[in-house]
Amino acid sequence: MPPLIILDKVSKAYQPGGLPAVDALSLSVEEGEIVALLGPSGCGKTTTLRLINGFEAPDTGCIEIAGRTVAGGGTFVPPEARGIGMVFQDYALFPHLTVVQNIAFGIKKLEAAERLRRTQRALRITELEELADRYPHELSGGQQQRVALARAMSPGYEIVLLDEPLSNLDADLRAQLRGQVRRVLKKTQKTAILVTHDQDEAFQIADRVGVLNRGRLEQVGTPEEIYQTPASRFVADFVGAADFIPGTVQREGIHTELGLFPNANGIPIGCQVDVMIRPDEVLILPDPAGPAVVTERLYLGADKVYTLRLPSEIHIRSNQHSTPNLPIGTRVAVRVSPSHLVAFPWREPSTP
Repeated sequence: MPPLIILDKVSKAYQPGGLPAVDALSLSVEEGEIVALLGPSGCGKTTTLRLINGFEAPDTGCIEIAGRTVAGGGTFVPPEARGIGMVFQDYALFPHLTVVQNIAFGIKKLEAAERLRRTQRALRITELEELADRYPHELSGGQQQRVALARAMSPGYEIVLLDEPLSNLDADLRAQLRGQVRRVLKKTQKTAILVTHDQDEAFQIADRVGVLNRGRLEQVGTPEEIYQTPASRFVADFVGAADFIPGTVQREGIHTELGLFPNANGIPIGCQVDVMIRPDEVLILPDPAGPAVVTERLYLGADKVYTLRLPSEIHIRSNQHSTPNLPIGTRVAVRVSPSHLVAFPWREPSTP
C-alpha cells in the first residue's frame, strides 16, 4: 500500500527570490503513522503543515494525499476538499459554544443521528463526556486541548495535523498529555503529523521524527535512530545534549584525548574527526591524578550534570545519577562508553 501522504521536493518562499521557508522537502507518511516534525523556530515546520493542509501553495514540488495530487503540476485542491483535521496552537475554540457544540461544528450537515454518534464517540475517546455542556472558559488548558483534538476527529478524516498542540500548557501538564494524545491518535487509527520544537514531545508521541533545519529535512527516523545515530552535527546538537572531542583515525581506531574508540563506520585512515559524546555516556570518579577538572555542577533532582575541563581546554558534560556531590575543582578520571559511536568531519571551533 502506498504512503497516505507524499511530499516530493516541495519548496516554498514567502518573498520572490528570498530564502525558502521550505527547501526541496521530501517526506512520506504511512497510513496510521504518527510523524513529528521537530526543529527550532523558523525552520519551516509550520509552513510544511500549511502546505499539506492547503493554507499555502508550494512554489515547486508535488503533494499527494491518498493517491491524489492536491498541490503541484498546475493542481491545487483547497483545504476544505482535502479531508484533513487540524488542531491549532491556540485551539481556536468558539467561546460561545459548549464542548459538544464545538466538536459538532464541522459536521453540521450530517443527519442528527450520525452527528450525535460521532460527537459522543469523540467525547468518549477524549474522556470529555462529563464536560460536554461546559464552555471553553470553564475548562483548563489541557481540557481545551482535548476538545480541539476531538473536534478535529469528529468529521471522520483519516489525517490529523497538529501545530504545537501542547505549547500553551505548563511543563507538568504537557508531560501528562503527551501519552494521552498518542493514545487517542492510535485508538482512532489516525494518520497524524505533529509539529513541535520539544524533543520530549516528539519522541513520546511520534512513531518517526523528522528534524528540520532552515527548511531542509536533515534526518527522518525513529526516536532511537535520531538520538543514537544522528545524521548531522545539527541533529546531534539539537536532539539531546552532545559534546564533541577531536580525534584522528588510525589503523587501530580513533585516537582522542579520552582514549581509543573503534572505527565502526570505516572512516578512512588519516581523517580528522569530531567524536560525539553524550553526557549519559561519561562516567567520572574522583582521582587526584585524573586528567579532568569539575568546573560546574547542575543539580536536577535525581541527576547531577557536571561540566568537565579536559587538558585540551575542551569542556564536556557528565550526567551522574545519585552520586555524592563533587565540589568544583575536583580532579576526576573519565571513562566514556558510547552505545553508538558517531563521528563527524573535524570542524574548527568557532571563536566566542
